[in-house]
Amino acid sequence: MTALSKHADIQVIGHAENGQVAVDKVRASPPDIITLDVEMPVMDGIAALKEIRKFNPKIPIVMFSAFTQRGARATMDALTNGASDYVGKPSNIQNPEEAFKFLDENLIPKIRSLCAKSKNSNLAPSLRERGNERRESQGLSNPAAGLVKPSFVVQKSSLAPVLRQENRPLSPIDGIVIGVSTGGPAALMRVFELWKSPLKVPIFIVQHMPPVFTQLLANRLTEIGVIPVMEPYDGQEAQPGKAYIAPGGWHMYLKRQGTKVFMGLNDDPPENSCRPAVDVLFRSAAQVYKRSLLGVVLTGMGQDGLLGAQDILRENGTVIVQDQETSVIWGMPGAVAKADLAEKVLPLDEIPNEILYRTQI
Repeated sequence: MTALSKHADIQVIGHAENGQVAVDKVRASPPDIITLDVEMPVMDGIAALKEIRKFNPKIPIVMFSAFTQRGARATMDALTNGASDYVGKPSNIQNPEEAFKFLDENLIPKIRSLCAKSKNSNLAPSLRERGNERRESQGLSNPAAGLVKPSFVVQKSSLAPVLRQENRPLSPIDGIVIGVSTGGPAALMRVFELWKSPLKVPIFIVQHMPPVFTQLLANRLTEIGVIPVMEPYDGQEAQPGKAYIAPGGWHMYLKRQGTKVFMGLNDDPPENSCRPAVDVLFRSAAQVYKRSLLGVVLTGMGQDGLLGAQDILRENGTVIVQDQETSVIWGMPGAVAKADLAEKVLPLDEIPNEILYRTQI
């Protein structure tokens, strides 16, 4: 509590000694955001999360769990049952000062971003309207007359102008890359469960998660859908109809040898403070698939994928992003949309069908 209360913009309005008390308090007086520990007496955090989601599906909830195999499984349960995000509790923290520093670096930014999203979910109607216009056409459409783009700060030295070809014919898609972070497990679960048959092309995914978590996510996606999902090994050949998720702690990149595409893994320095990083995957995939690549950016904090989307467009590929209303955090997809790199801005439930359509051209 002290770690949160010392921030002037955060007010702790209550605490609960067990999950049942937490559910009752949220029902009686909903706060702006909830933090839940997975391990609690009477009713554990997962059960409490499910109960809260029955009567309040939108309030941001951040889960606390141990960075263990058991904790990872519990966290994955939470993330696929409505939790907005999670914070792992490291076992090597020795004193209160280290604990405060850890919370300042890992929990406080998530609280601020999730609260800002819930309060500002309607601040970008022009982009949503633009996405609606584009959904009505099968190709690209010109920007709406008089559209004023929302301001967005990027480093000019790293984001050079890209000339996007308007109204060009749609190209057959041979590969799909997906970048996602905060809110990603639930978003990916929704996408994979809506596909009723395997796609004709391989899918490559970067989800910002540590080791163990990504393997558990791959297992969940395989169980819920019809497309097998796996962590690849270094040098593995990509196969159509299968999906590959970058292992936690490793960048995943693509390389072509003749007519075959292979995946590589490395532990190069993080990009955008992330490893795996979306930009690494997108950048390499753009070189491999050229105009036959579809990039998809889903919910997530930060702007990983922005430079990678630029690389995809430079090679005449296509990028679509999730809209603000259905994103837990509209950081990553919003960065791409605001930089005018997205062909379409779509609600989550429309993205699987859009991907399917593009692979059948």
